[in-house]
Amino acid sequence: MVSVRLGVLDVGSNTVHLLVVDARRGGHPTPMSSTKASLRLAEAIDDTGKLTRKGADSLVATVDEFAKIATSSGCAELMAFATSAVRDATNSEAVLARVKTETGVPLQVLSGVDESRLTFLAVRRWYGWSAGRIINLDIGGGSLELSGGIDEEPDVALSMPLGAGRLTREWLQEDPPGRRRVAVLRDWLDNEISNSAAKVLAAGTPELAVATSKTFRSLARLTGAAPSGAGPRVKRTLTAAGLRQLISFISRMTTADRAELEGVSADRAPQIVAGALVAEATMRALSLDSVDICPWALREGVILRKLDSEADGTDLVETFAGLAPAKGETR
Repeated sequence: MVSVRLGVLDVGSNTVHLLVVDARRGGHPTPMSSTKASLRLAEAIDDTGKLTRKGADSLVATVDEFAKIATSSGCAELMAFATSAVRDATNSEAVLARVKTETGVPLQVLSGVDESRLTFLAVRRWYGWSAGRIINLDIGGGSLELSGGIDEEPDVALSMPLGAGRLTREWLQEDPPGRRRVAVLRDWLDNEISNSAAKVLAAGTPELAVATSKTFRSLARLTGAAPSGAGPRVKRTLTAAGLRQLISFISRMTTADRAELEGVSADRAPQIVAGALVAEATMRALSLDSVDICPWALREGVILRKLDSEADGTDLVETFAGLAPAKGETR
């Protein structure tokens, strides 16, 4: 089967990311290029819950620029989707309409549950059937996704508004955050995550615990995992013990000092403490001593679903719109 060049445009709470890959059904998607822009859309939400005009202007300009890059890169199709920041904006429909009118790009908004399920698909394909039952944890800027199952379709897929950026804005505005504030957030997270964790565990005991997202990759790097330059197939693990030690260290540092740490970008430095606390609370609620870091996540899940949908005779918009609730889940 001949490969097709695809572009995946991921509009997240912090970053807009264009990934260009050569892909074919049954094959391993091969990354060809990666382009990022830090828009921090979640910080451009005003007091009424709307994405500001300035934020929308930046989004339109970036989507237009990245769409042109995808075209010049030879992409046969651009799959564009948005997650938490655009999803939560009260004027999201108007923003999406403007993006389509001014750039020609139909930006699809993924629900939190679909985000969780597509990420799980990527994890399952990466590790294969021999991994058995998998639990996956994913921390974004605006939300935390949990999923678990034995098949490619998870038995349970959940999304909670517990992203690293969101919690930093709501809880950790001091720099560095106060010890008392960190302790209160820890207790609050334990309470918020407990019910969701119980649902995931009720679906079955995992044989493999996995984590995805830039937040988890950064945390693993800070606790001694191999750098990204070592390649995607090097095993990387984050332990609960290492994470606890890391939190006691980085929670006393300023944002500027954290940005100097290897594995933490300037964009991620402000929210790495909140991300670490979410990771810690989630692993504690799921009784996980460690998680393996998977290099594939949501973008790869979108690519794989796209290839599957073509085999089924549907297009990507129909695929997203037709995603049925996960096993045991309702909408």
